[in-house]
Amino acid sequence: MTSATPRPETAPLSVCVLASGSRGNAVYISDGTTSILLDAGLSGKEIQHRMQRRSLDPSSLTALLVSHEHNDHVHGVGVLARRYGLPVYISRKTLQTAAANLGRVDRFEHFVCGTDFRIGGLRLHPFSTSHDAADPAGFTIRSNGLKIGIATDLGTAPGMVRHHLQDCRMVILEANHDPTMLEEGPYPWPLKQRVKSRTGHLSNDESGRLLQTLQHERLEFVVLAHLSETNNTPALALETVSRAITCCRPRLLVADQHRPGELLSLR
Repeated sequence: MTSATPRPETAPLSVCVLASGSRGNAVYISDGTTSILLDAGLSGKEIQHRMQRRSLDPSSLTALLVSHEHNDHVHGVGVLARRYGLPVYISRKTLQTAAANLGRVDRFEHFVCGTDFRIGGLRLHPFSTSHDAADPAGFTIRSNGLKIGIATDLGTAPGMVRHHLQDCRMVILEANHDPTMLEEGPYPWPLKQRVKSRTGHLSNDESGRLLQTLQHERLEFVVLAHLSETNNTPALALETVSRAITCCRPRLLVADQHRPGELLSLR
């Protein structure tokens, strides 16, 4: 009697938030063969340093992906693209507004929100978000039957955003500010209005309400991202958002501006 052939083990999908906040954003995503950075808003040197702190090799990157043109998302893109010969995946409208900050890049690949594309073994779906940028995008990323969703820098979460983020095993979700801290804090009035507008940033409460609609039993990780250092605290964000999680038990974490998060793995 012959024994059954063992099923091959599915490669994990690994994610590390290297930085998150108004001073710089970068997320590492890898299926073990294809490795990308979503945004590179720190200096190239600092991104290399943070990757190395998590035993990640910058020279193994396959591509860079840009969500929108604000400097805290593109600051290191040009340097890393030139240093490692990487293609930059970016929408045409975003490139038009970001070009001066990128410098020379040998290869651009253009995506369109609403249309799937592939980078190696990763299947990406960019979707439009509400933010004060030319063509801002959130993303879902699939590999080996796993799905993650990333939605930061969005002033509101309409039904289409909720639709795209359904059934994710991991969600990286903005929880930018506490409304009371913003209202009573030091920001000038026009900036307060921008932050809480429909093209600004999600509050802790809004993030919690969005997460409440995304709960399912296989949701493993929720990473709260883009926290304001002036108008929020990690403890307050965790407390507010955790109240919205009522029917599953994902691990709830807060991304940091000043140090890389841990390398999270999905199988």
